[in-house]
Amino acid sequence: MGYKEVYSAWQADPEKFWMDAAEKIDWDEKPSKALFDGNAPLYEWFSDGMVNTCWNAVDRHVEQGRGDQIAIMHESPITHSTKGITYKELQTRVASLAGALKMRGVEKGDRVIIYMPMIPEALEAMLACARIGAVHSVVFGGFAAHELAVRIDDCTPKAIIAASCGLEPGRTVHYKPLLDEAIEQAEHKPEFCVIFQREQEVAKLIEGRDFSWHGFQYGVKPAECVPVEGNHPVYILYTSGTTGQPKGVVRHTGGHLVALQWSMKNIYNIEAGDRFWAASDVGWVVGHSYICYGPLIAGATTVVFEGKPIGTPHPGVFWRIIQNNRIKSFFTAPTALRAIKREDPNGEWIKRYALHDLQALFLAGERADPATVEWAQKHLGVPVVDHWWQTETGWAIAANPIGIEELPTKVGSPSVPMPGYDIQVLDEGGHPVEAGQLGAIAIKLPLPPGTLPTLWNAEARFKKSYLEQFPGYYETGDAGYVDEDGYLYIMARTDDVINVAGHRLSTGAMEEVLAGHPDVAECAVIGVADDLKGQTPMGFLCLNSGCNRPHGEVVKECVSRVREQIGPVAAFKLATVVDRLPKTRSGKILRATMVKIADGQDWKMPATIDDPAILDEITEALKGLGYPKK
Repeated sequence: MGYKEVYSAWQADPEKFWMDAAEKIDWDEKPSKALFDGNAPLYEWFSDGMVNTCWNAVDRHVEQGRGDQIAIMHESPITHSTKGITYKELQTRVASLAGALKMRGVEKGDRVIIYMPMIPEALEAMLACARIGAVHSVVFGGFAAHELAVRIDDCTPKAIIAASCGLEPGRTVHYKPLLDEAIEQAEHKPEFCVIFQREQEVAKLIEGRDFSWHGFQYGVKPAECVPVEGNHPVYILYTSGTTGQPKGVVRHTGGHLVALQWSMKNIYNIEAGDRFWAASDVGWVVGHSYICYGPLIAGATTVVFEGKPIGTPHPGVFWRIIQNNRIKSFFTAPTALRAIKREDPNGEWIKRYALHDLQALFLAGERADPATVEWAQKHLGVPVVDHWWQTETGWAIAANPIGIEELPTKVGSPSVPMPGYDIQVLDEGGHPVEAGQLGAIAIKLPLPPGTLPTLWNAEARFKKSYLEQFPGYYETGDAGYVDEDGYLYIMARTDDVINVAGHRLSTGAMEEVLAGHPDVAECAVIGVADDLKGQTPMGFLCLNSGCNRPHGEVVKECVSRVREQIGPVAAFKLATVVDRLPKTRSGKILRATMVKIADGQDWKMPATIDDPAILDEITEALKGLGYPKK
């Protein structure tokens, strides 16, 4: 069956489609049906089935005789270590940690916060919670104490599992003092903490509250898997909210298992025994879905990578790991690829490695600009699949499903909707627009299995954030269009669609034009307030390393490119060259903060920012352009 037949089969009978998909999961008790819609617009999937996530991710592969296969490869160019853990070893380690948590009173439904770097123990902690039905909430390792405190108060964990430190190129991030400070700030206090002591830094433990990872597990009885209901939460993952109060996205167990199992084969073309790598972090949704759970549910080998795309030690580190681990499908963020492209514009580092096993590169996390996609296609010689999804959905909304059929690529588009997603482009009144017309992207309810059923302890906020703008739809917060072939184009967050003299223009389209300039490695366009036109676009350009041309020349060429390719209507005249762009740790550009600085509004330092000093550089660059206007 090709993509069209698969998508049509879902449209014709969604109930049958998802019940068939659920057959690939080991259930303790099979669900009576797929969709539970008695509480619409709050939908649930497989609610009355009984199932365990850890069993499906670990134990069943051991039972099926694949215990000696590597489950997790840890690659740390920072500590120069490479280590493999088999499924059998993983089962032993996870059952031991789960047994220790159980002995200390952690039970089904209790929350556990995990605050760890990119080490296998982070995945073991997640799986140990899932094994006994505890609900984990991973907080990005090294997150500020205040942000951790806010999450402690929101999900009230019985325990916190952390590491003594995280490692960045050239520096050690001291996790334990941050954890201590967060617990002090929080109203809610965890009953105990488990600390994995890394050899690079041994943390001071607080007597009576803190346990060392190994001491905590001494002499305990390993725990068996505890079956939970299909609608029992497997985890809570906080995503930044507009109010500054983070939103706890909830993931239900049954739908999560079914969706990830389906996506591994049909989107990524990965099955048991294959080797898959998602270069992200366990603190983000990609880390949950495609470093920890997805590959392990599929019985594949997953890679846990502690490093950066450049500087650990060079821009060829990704290709070295793909070669050495014979990776079949590789997933990273466009921002990582742009960093490599900036250091290695001619792909010299790629040529040093044998990438025979690589069959596709997947990109997600933000718009994959055509210049970056074309660079990767040229130098890697494999399909480059831009696909689009969100923390809220947990898996791809739109993709090129190479496990079903490799569709023609359209550069700039994440391709087509996946089964379960009925994507509509709506105008401000909620009416569908013509093909090719820019609008708000919404998904007709119900959302498929694996997506968020609600927010943690915040049902009213869930409805207000996602369901009220367009009744009967989930509002994605992204703007774009669908072409006549049904391919989707994501052009900007709806907040990034700017209104220039009454014309609604996408900053993403302008960024695409700027990124096409041969000297531009990366760029961002924001809309700044303009007395005459309402808003005017402003561009920030990062140039390729080794580009020695005068900045003024490059800016002038970029301005005329936008004028030629988008037209004078864009009124694009303001641009400046900067060394780097302010980003979150997951690589998203902080456009909204840049807008506030340019418009002279009050702004607060985003909790997720990678390097606060960059905002000083942006402020200086804005001054050079005469912003903020007095």
